[in-house]
Amino acid sequence: MMDIAGPADVFHHANAFGADYKTVMVSADGQAKRAANGHYLMVETTAGRAGALDTVLVPGAYGMVAKPFEQELVDAVSHLTNDARRIASVCTGAFLLAHAGLLNYRNATTHWTQVERFTKSFPLVNVVPDALFVQDDPIITSAGISSGVDLALFMVEDDYGPDVARAVVRQMVIFNQRPGGQSQRSVAVGASSSRDHVLRKLLDQITAEPAADYSIDAMAAMTNLSASSLTRRFQEATGTSPARYVEKVRIEAAQAMLQRGATVAATAAATGFGSAETLRRVFTQKVGMSPSLYLERLMPRHDGAGHLPA
Repeated sequence: MMDIAGPADVFHHANAFGADYKTVMVSADGQAKRAANGHYLMVETTAGRAGALDTVLVPGAYGMVAKPFEQELVDAVSHLTNDARRIASVCTGAFLLAHAGLLNYRNATTHWTQVERFTKSFPLVNVVPDALFVQDDPIITSAGISSGVDLALFMVEDDYGPDVARAVVRQMVIFNQRPGGQSQRSVAVGASSSRDHVLRKLLDQITAEPAADYSIDAMAAMTNLSASSLTRRFQEATGTSPARYVEKVRIEAAQAMLQRGATVAATAAATGFGSAETLRRVFTQKVGMSPSLYLERLMPRHDGAGHLPA
């Protein structure tokens, strides 16, 4: 339900700030569909009667990855996307796009729990395993469930500009607009359940100020703990060492800054890596690609001939 309701609400609220979206619910047979939470989705028309659509968004479904797709469904997606300007998927909807051959030789992502299956099932797809959403013009694939909201906000910004997108963020009381390259599994969120209040305060500070001094001695002084006690409690709360945790937070912060258009040098200074060269080295080692390649794979921009700009 969230795969559909999240983006639909974003488009609805965007209309109050100058956008002009009209959404239509389509199914292969035109019949209402029951969502995983038990509620029904009222369908307005069949794929064959929907007419030309600007944007086609395919939601995910539990069990979608484990069974063959009905040919009627595949045909419906192929028909709807044939003349669409933009195609998108939320969560395991990427499996349906891939099955229809739409993601061959393209960058794409899906829910993090299904990345391995996705990679094995569709070897012609260039899978980006840990991103909220990935654009390979004209197709955008997003991760699980709530990432559909991030995907829709990206579309609104692309269609009507950042001011409209920010207005929707405020109207929907969303904490912030997350860039596509942000990790699906934030290290800060993973540690947020810690009941160690002393450590939790330090974890929050690391997230808020990643460029500060977080040597083991500095963090021990901040918490009034010995270095050995701090290391032990860090391991219990986060499953990793203090140094590794800080590095993960800094990499996530760097990913977000790069997505917002910051230079490598500015990103390095703001996230605690110091120099651009250090950021490039650590980023390549931990993310598996350089910052420039990371942006190219997540948000490729093509010229009229279909080539990436130099």
